[in-house]
Amino acid sequence: MALTVPKKASLKLDRSKCTRQIISEKLGRGSRTVDLELEAQIEILRDNKKKYENILRLAQTLSTQLFQMMNTQRQLGDAFADLSLKSLELHEEFGYNAETQKLLAKNGETLLGAINFFIASVNTLVNKTIEDTLLTVKQYESARIEYDAYRTDLEELNLGPRDANTLPKIEHSQQLFQLYKEKYDKMRNDVSVKLKFLEENKVKVLHNQLVLFHNAIAAYFSGNQKQLEQTLKLFHIKLKTPGVDAPSWLEDQ
Repeated sequence: MALTVPKKASLKLDRSKCTRQIISEKLGRGSRTVDLELEAQIEILRDNKKKYENILRLAQTLSTQLFQMMNTQRQLGDAFADLSLKSLELHEEFGYNAETQKLLAKNGETLLGAINFFIASVNTLVNKTIEDTLLTVKQYESARIEYDAYRTDLEELNLGPRDANTLPKIEHSQQLFQLYKEKYDKMRNDVSVKLKFLEENKVKVLHNQLVLFHNAIAAYFSGNQKQLEQTLKLFHIKLKTPGVDAPSWLEDQ
């Protein structure tokens, strides 16, 4: 009796097999294909993403607080300036306090530009670049479940009898297994490549942004206005309000 040879299998997913595979894994009964090195890299990426998100939240809070402080400094400077004109006996004292607050506010504007540039760059890294890689990771994880589902199906068929009724099913299962194995291998390679490029991009972006953040903060709190403005020029950051070459309020003390 001639055997019926099945047609070439198409990549049509049997979701019930995947569901059974997921349940089996959760119950600790099903075997799961594990790439230890790749999964360790994925876990590190997810953990880093949470940490970078926390940095973003804190930097955004710092930006908001600095903006509010600058507004207070401007108002305080205006109040001192007004009193300088109306209090002749304290004209000089109110006057230099007014100038100090205005210079603080101006330096704060420059620092705010640096902080907001830092926020925008890290936000792009976290919510676009890393998120794009994690989307590929999700596709890889789905492909892994599909692969294991069809691998398990083939293994179960191979454990059974081999006769005229079962051989066509085994042949068909073998073809499906091969198709989903190729898909899994491709997705695993895609994730590896994306993780490699992401790491290179992350190091470059964070190196530049951390240098910017450090130099801007250090220049601001040391009262070095020229250094603060040079830091922004170095990173091609343009402020809405053009800077002037006035000396630092601290350098004049």
